[in-house]
Amino acid sequence: MRRLMRWIRNIVLALLAGVVVLAGVLLFNVMRHGSQQLQVAAVPPATVDTQGAARRLAEAIRFKTISNFLNPDQDAEALRGLRAHIAASFPAFHAAAKREIVNQHSLLFTWQGSDATAKPIALLAHQDVVPVAPGTEKDWEQPPFDGVIDDDFVWGRGSWDDKGNLYSILEAAEQMAKAGFRPKRTIYFAFGHDEEVSGTRGAKAMAALLASRGVKLDFVLDEGLLITDGIMKGLDKPAALIGVAEKGYATLVLTAHATPGHSSMPPRDTAIGMMSAALTRLEDHSLPARVRGSVAEMFDTLAPEMSGFNRVVLSNLWLFKPLLLREFDKGGATRAMVRTTTALTIFNAGDKDNVLPGNAEATVNFRLLPGDTQASVTDHVRDTVKNDKISIAPFPGNTDPPPVTGTASPSYQALNRTIREIFPDVVVAPGLMVAATDSRHYAGLTDNIFRFSPVRATSDDLKRFHGTNERLSIPNYADMIRFYRRLLQNTAG
Repeated sequence: MRRLMRWIRNIVLALLAGVVVLAGVLLFNVMRHGSQQLQVAAVPPATVDTQGAARRLAEAIRFKTISNFLNPDQDAEALRGLRAHIAASFPAFHAAAKREIVNQHSLLFTWQGSDATAKPIALLAHQDVVPVAPGTEKDWEQPPFDGVIDDDFVWGRGSWDDKGNLYSILEAAEQMAKAGFRPKRTIYFAFGHDEEVSGTRGAKAMAALLASRGVKLDFVLDEGLLITDGIMKGLDKPAALIGVAEKGYATLVLTAHATPGHSSMPPRDTAIGMMSAALTRLEDHSLPARVRGSVAEMFDTLAPEMSGFNRVVLSNLWLFKPLLLREFDKGGATRAMVRTTTALTIFNAGDKDNVLPGNAEATVNFRLLPGDTQASVTDHVRDTVKNDKISIAPFPGNTDPPPVTGTASPSYQALNRTIREIFPDVVVAPGLMVAATDSRHYAGLTDNIFRFSPVRATSDDLKRFHGTNERLSIPNYADMIRFYRRLLQNTAG
């Protein structure tokens, strides 16, 4: 008995020693993760004609620039109207910069710099918007295309995505042109007209035009990640995330082939049955969750800014990664950060209740983590479906993830500094853009692509993105103008 008690005591002591050592390792990792935030002084807020800027944005919203992949001329009249409004609203900028109309509706401005040896930069935005979901018009507090201004907000489709960015860039450039600003490096302003339907007619055409002229850019800044407030657990400050990476886009069309016939004599395998089983397998067997690249760097940057157990977790992913992935898998927005996602979006089959269709077709959209490719995702679908009677075809406009931008570059540091100067209350970190942007078409022109929108957003605001009651805070809009003005001063002044 005495020997047994001694043995138990030794085990308990060993366990306690292990706990102490583990706690020490965890604490050491917490303490060695010091803050990576740039220490810069906030700049005094520049004067902005807030009411005039809000009015011009509201007027822009009234142009229904709803893009359509199958009918590219659908919004042609609205785009011409918006173009005229831009010309009338920003005369000093138009006098300072050369305007080109690319592929009928995209706008490419060149503000020539004085230093021919300095690489140019490019600011991107898009003129088109998504439609309002049929049947939801009555749910809007203000009509989606009326451009209503109240005491706090500019309301309407495009106020946030992306006419808010478009017009705040133009407001900043107009202010600077009026003040006599002359850039040292050339600045391109590239405003596409079909971003919401892949950007192949707008951004891709402008990028090709610049490439044909031998242009190489220092960096590109497009719409992207936001200043989120109260969304990240354990982070007391708002987080300004700079998208240094972007997911790829791959839509695959699956077609199940079967023998058509009378519904009274169904075969064992029908087109709809085979397709339903295949789609169920795809949803049940997602690609694995992973923390790597820009997402891992984001966690590493945010860890020192976290409080409580969240700081311990992010500082010790070697131990807590499974816990983190399990938590992130619970929500759509967080799951998208750690997985190549699978989304079943369209299903078509049959046209009569007593006839077996010969084909069933489904469209599945994947957003690819950097490291995955269209080819690897297609292989995953083929291996998961395991049915030779189901063909797989890619959709036009698919793209692999563009290269990841390094955070050690001077351009990243300049963007980081500008955010901290205009929004001194925020924490800045790199991140992964889970949606597709026009910026991917510029990958051949620069090694530095950033996706960041200087828009403050809460979890409630995120529901408005491509949704109901899209709106932009007027004070936030004034800060957006200040941000772009300061960025141009810091990078081209």
